[in-house]
Order: sequence, then C-alpha cells, then structure tokens
Amino acid sequence: MARDQIDMTPLASRDELVEWFEAGSKPREQFRIGTEHEKTPFTLQGHRPVPYQGDRGIRALLDGMKLLLGWEPIMERGNIIGLYDVTGGGAISLEPGGQFELSGAPVETVHQTCSELMAHLAQVREIATPLGIGFLGLGMTPSWSRSDIPVMPKGRYKIMTNYMPKVGQYGLDMMYRTCTVQTNLDFSSESDMVKKLRVSVALQPVATALFANSPFTEGKPNGYLSFRSEIWRDTDNARSGMIPWAFEDGMGFERWVDYALDVPMYFVKRGEDYIDVSGSSFRKFFDGNNEKMPGERPTLSDWANHLSTIFPEVRLKRYLEMRGADGAPWGRLPALPAFWVGLLYDDVSLDAAWDLVKGWSADERQTLRDDVTTLGFKAKIGNRYLFEVAKDCLALAHAGLRRRNHVDQSGRDETRYLEPLDRIIASGQTPAEELLAKFNGVWRGSVEPAYDQYAF
Repeated sequence: MARDQIDMTPLASRDELVEWFEAGSKPREQFRIGTEHEKTPFTLQGHRPVPYQGDRGIRALLDGMKLLLGWEPIMERGNIIGLYDVTGGGAISLEPGGQFELSGAPVETVHQTCSELMAHLAQVREIATPLGIGFLGLGMTPSWSRSDIPVMPKGRYKIMTNYMPKVGQYGLDMMYRTCTVQTNLDFSSESDMVKKLRVSVALQPVATALFANSPFTEGKPNGYLSFRSEIWRDTDNARSGMIPWAFEDGMGFERWVDYALDVPMYFVKRGEDYIDVSGSSFRKFFDGNNEKMPGERPTLSDWANHLSTIFPEVRLKRYLEMRGADGAPWGRLPALPAFWVGLLYDDVSLDAAWDLVKGWSADERQTLRDDVTTLGFKAKIGNRYLFEVAKDCLALAHAGLRRRNHVDQSGRDETRYLEPLDRIIASGQTPAEELLAKFNGVWRGSVEPAYDQYAF
C-alpha cells in the first residue's frame, strides 16, 4: 500500500475530485510502468512467521535496508514501517502481516522493471539472509493459521482489522495471509482511461488464471486454484468486485468519483493519529456530516487516502492498477507488466482486446470471475473456455510488445518476459495445478518444500 498522502487543502467542490483524476492523463510519450509485488517473510529455520520486533525481526530488516539503500525511513509512532526512495520514487512498505512490498518506481520499459526487481531482491537477500529470513513467492501463506501471524504497528491496519469481520468472512485473510503482484499503467485521456479500464476489468480473470498460485491453507489443499482471488469475493463487497457500472453509458472520471464518494471509509489521518470513521461514507464527510468529525471537511490527502482503500479488480487512481494476480516466484513477476503493457499500451492490441470482450454481458463477466478461482482455465465465458481467451490475449500481448520494439542490450524485445506465461499456456495448467501435482506427488502431502522451491 502506498504512503499516506500529505496535502491538507480542504476540498470545496466535487469538481476538484474529478480534476484530481483528470490530472493523471499523460501524453503517450510519458506513459510509464509501475510494478508492485508482495512476498511473505519466513524464518529460514522452521518456516515460521517473522515478528516485527527483535534483532531478527522485520524492524531489523527495514533498518538494514535503510543503511544499505540510503532511502528515507517512513516512521509511525517511533516505528519504522517502510522506506522511500526520494530520487527514483520507489518504496518499500509493510502489509498487515509483515508481507514485504516493493512499490516500484515508474519506469519506461519492462526491461527496467526486471532490472529494478533483480536489484531489489539482491539487496533484500543481503540484509535478510544473515537475519535468518527468507521470502516466499506464493499468493497465500501455505501453512500458517491467522493467529500465527504477527500484526505490523500501523494505525490504519488496526482500524481495518476491527472493521473487516463486520463486512465479509475473508477480510482478515486478505490482510494477513495473501500476496499479490500488481501493475500500474497510464492513460492519455478520459476516453483512453475508460477503454483500458473496461478491457482490463473484463480480462482480470485471465491474469487470475495465469497467475493462480494459492491452493493451500494451513498445510492442505483448500479446494481453490486462486484462494487469494476467492478471498476478494467475500472481503468487503462495497469496495471490491467487477464494477459492472463501468461498462454503462456515461462512464468517466465523474462516475468513478460518485462511486468512491459512496464507498465506506476506514480512517481519517490527522498528524500521526488515525481516526476510526469506518463504515461512514466519504460523501457524508464531504458534506461535513461525519459523526466523528462534525463540521470538518476532507482534504485532498483524505481523498487520496480513501481511494487507496477501494479494492475493485482494477482500481483507478491517477493511473490504472491491475489487481487480479496472485503473488509469484521472482521469475514470473515481470510477466505481469509485460502482459498488460502488450495489451494496453499498443493501440492495435487494445482494439483487438476490446473486440474480444465487448460482447460479454455483466453476468457473463461476473460468472467468469467467480468460476476462475476454482476452475482456472476450465472456466467458461459464453461457449469458450478461458484457456482459449488466455491464449488469444497472450498472442495480442506478444504482438503489442513486438510493435513497441523496446530492445535490451542483447537486442531482445520485451516479449522475452512473457516466456513464463507461454510455458503455462503450453502446459495447459495453471501454476496452482502444478503445485497441487507436487503436493500429491514428490512433496508427499507436505507444503514445506514450497519454502525452498518457491522462495525468492
């Protein structure tokens, strides 16, 4: 999750909220790629969760990273909870259960994404290995119960932890036990945003299947290929899902503003304090009717923070955030930006992708999204298997990246990063099915080997 924003200008009108989004539009030559990935820290000895405190804890890890990188610490009540690269714009942050997230800097090519990732993993290993800490590349912790997992000292997470059980059965699992990889991409105008949003929402189930990687809970198969994706179906449906209204006439920045105004808030931040306003809409706050802060009006920071607590399958900020993929081993992480850049940053591929999905109804999109968590490539939309749709999408991504023609020092273009997905399609199996085959075969009914084979 991003750093909490700091801009204390009070908001006067709804137009300002719309303008905030409009300011995200960029000319094509300024399009960038942002990649965020989470990984689960574990003790190399015993494969246990890593506490925050202690000389071999998460705090020590962040302190070591600060010394190594020279990045600015992000502090909360005397605790280091992240790091920020003032020069490049990247950040390291903690998810609620200690999941270690790199929010990559905005870069121009997938080659640069890959270089950034390799540098990050080398740096993390340098500090973590002497502390006896490893990192796991799965979409969900495979062996720990929720009560095993430490809570990171962040005020917003305390409020969310109290609120989540009121609005869905899986919110705490989402917070404490899942990992994702996300890609953030730009738009050039309102209409470009709408087209990219619709295509990417419709096709998130393709990414979910290609990256499905969370078939275990507490040491046993959980009946899903992407349990992380299933968790989002019952976390908090007021702020997540397939946003069917985005496909209706009149979709644009204003429509998103109206949606976000009615999403219940979690918190308002004032100084170092998080004020629990959970369950009350931003609209009430905007009208000066928040019960906890009567008469007070929100600031632009409050708006930006609120937008970071909305979790649909694709999220609009001043860029679009693809949210459908499970966390993965390092070799597969650059494949996600490669996939979406190939589809969305090339007009020919974007048009072809829209042709692929424009006939789908809201019900069909929802059924596909519901079914992909258990069926993977065998889920259907209309009379087509998702496997066929995924194959088409991968071909479009390849073509889009070839046309982009960004080559590395060896003369290779960005299609090289799609190779892990090509192998998945060639095998006809999601990564989760490969994990389950190992569990039922060479792993002999144990998830412990994952801590070696799927570690970073």
